[in-house]
Amino acid sequence: MDSPTQNTSLQRLQNVEKRIVRVLEVAGGVMDELANPTGPRKEFINNHCREFMKMIKDIQMTLRDEIKSACEYRPFEKCDYSSRISNEICCKKLEYVLSQLDAMKQTIDEYQATI
Repeated sequence: MDSPTQNTSLQRLQNVEKRIVRVLEVAGGVMDELANPTGPRKEFINNHCREFMKMIKDIQMTLRDEIKSACEYRPFEKCDYSSRISNEICCKKLEYVLSQLDAMKQTIDEYQATI
């Protein structure tokens, strides 16, 4: 179906687009053969109909896979925003605790100086 080098969804969809064009060409060839004044050649019609059905099936499977893949896509799955914000909040809390400890130490030092 698709070559192993095709790894992006866009490339696979572009390949599907090319296959759809080919399907239309095959269908047009069948229509031309059916309109042949000497009558259609049975083997030609059979081969093209088989090719048409196989290509339609391949296109359908590829599109189904792409739709399934698109539904599974999680754009924020690897985002570290929440963990970064959480870390920043923790840092601010630590800064506050340190300032409170410094204030307590200063108060203790002042108290001891008066004794």
